Amino acid sequence: MKNATALIAMSGGVDSTVAALMLKLAGFDCSGAMMKLFEGQQNAEDDARAAARRLGIPFHAIELSDCFAEEVITRFINAYLEGRTPNPCIECNRRLKFGKLLKKAGELGKDYIVTGHYARIERNGEGRYLLKKGIDEAKDQSYVLYTLTQNQLSRTLFPLGAFTKQEVRDIASIAKFENATKGESQDICFIPDGDYAKFIEEHTETPLRKGRFIDEDGNNLGENKGIAHYTIGQRRGLGLAMPYPPYVLEIRPEDDTVVIGRDEQLYSTTLFSRDINLIPTDRLDGPIHAMAKIRYNHTEQPATVHQIGNDTLRVEFDKPQRAITKGQSVVIYDGEVAIGGGVIV
Repeated sequence: MKNATALIAMSGGVDSTVAALMLKLAGFDCSGAMMKLFEGQQNAEDDARAAARRLGIPFHAIELSDCFAEEVITRFINAYLEGRTPNPCIECNRRLKFGKLLKKAGELGKDYIVTGHYARIERNGEGRYLLKKGIDEAKDQSYVLYTLTQNQLSRTLFPLGAFTKQEVRDIASIAKFENATKGESQDICFIPDGDYAKFIEEHTETPLRKGRFIDEDGNNLGENKGIAHYTIGQRRGLGLAMPYPPYVLEIRPEDDTVVIGRDEQLYSTTLFSRDINLIPTDRLDGPIHAMAKIRYNHTEQPATVHQIGNDTLRVEFDKPQRAITKGQSVVIYDGEVAIGGGVIV
């Protein structure tokens, strides 16, 4: 029987480099690949190519910038202009890494795609693939992977899921990898300075329309800089002199209005999500009590989850949650197992 083959998604960072090392040591026939998505990736490509050379494996630079612009950047911009706060990492995983790159792996004759995500894949007694949290709770990335289908999970390996970040760095140091102490990537990769509104204006070549700040009673509080500058729960950068600490409660894209209120008004118990994906099952036959997470850095909370349509979940939290935000994703967990999730609407 031939050795299993794998295409390693490499970024030049320590995680993907150690993932490649693990697969090579496990006897896989490996190749490295980097997705070329936007300008400014040359240093990362050089690092990834050097890591592949150090490992003695072939390397492919795969041009996907047009697809990335259409499937990730355009969706990101449209979401902000429609008053939502998106998570582009989830869309990139869904449509690029486990979409286009997985397809490329098949074209290259590879059995698996391999990434440096901190998550685990296992099969249950019925042969269904499960997505589980990484062992390192601080690094667990299952939240951004909830869209993976059974087919994608069957062709994916996450070798780092059973390790902590420190253990991965230790492996890299022992192997004398130059990137063993390389820093973590931060924020959104295509907006390194974190100025989303500026990026949107430059990309669309159109200044953001200014609108009004109002309170819940409709009283005019002043002019806002354009809704892409704001997200639910935001306090900083509002420039408002109020008798109480002001927070963004609501964004109304139809007239570029931002509703301002108090922190205690940000709490709610119920959300609806669509564009759902369930992993251990195709459908929830009845309500389940589980843990739910409404953003990447949110601490999961107990909730009752109902599937109320082919593509809709209703999530009712045991206790009110702060700043539930349209465009983010809710991900449902049963212990270590990711049940699935959807985009909050």
